[in-house]
Amino acid sequence: MNDAHLHMVVNHFPIIGTIFGLGILIAGIVMKNNTIKNTAYILFVVAAIFAFASMATGEGAEEMVEDMPSVGKKIIHEHEEIAEKLALVLYVLGVVSLVGLFLNIKKNAKANLVSFLAVTIAVVAVFLGKQTGTSGGEVRHTEIRANAGASSDTIQNGGEEEHEE
Repeated sequence: MNDAHLHMVVNHFPIIGTIFGLGILIAGIVMKNNTIKNTAYILFVVAAIFAFASMATGEGAEEMVEDMPSVGKKIIHEHEEIAEKLALVLYVLGVVSLVGLFLNIKKNAKANLVSFLAVTIAVVAVFLGKQTGTSGGEVRHTEIRANAGASSDTIQNGGEEEHEE
């Protein structure tokens, strides 16, 4: 198994786990059920761990595909920039989730405030996750790129056509 394969194995959970966690956390808030909230918090912590694994394998995956035809360094760079933002947000969400777990276990009055903070951070993470997933898919799935009908030279240059003068 190489770095590109490892990256493909671990990179989906931060996005999917955060989406599920957000839905579960909202359900826990609506139902006023700490067990359901704790389940969401655990999903968020696991998503943050997988985000770390995705970031750790991303560089090796980049090295393997950046010179392939129809990939291009610009597309990979855009994906990397968005992924870094997502990872930071997920790390913060993971820490907030650990605090939420602790406060729920201690039955602290501030636990509800942390739940709403986690929802807010998770919404941002889902938004960034969508962008990260799409830009990652564009690396090898040329059919989903905005310029899908463009020539291969345009695609390799990240959407910028070269004109000889």
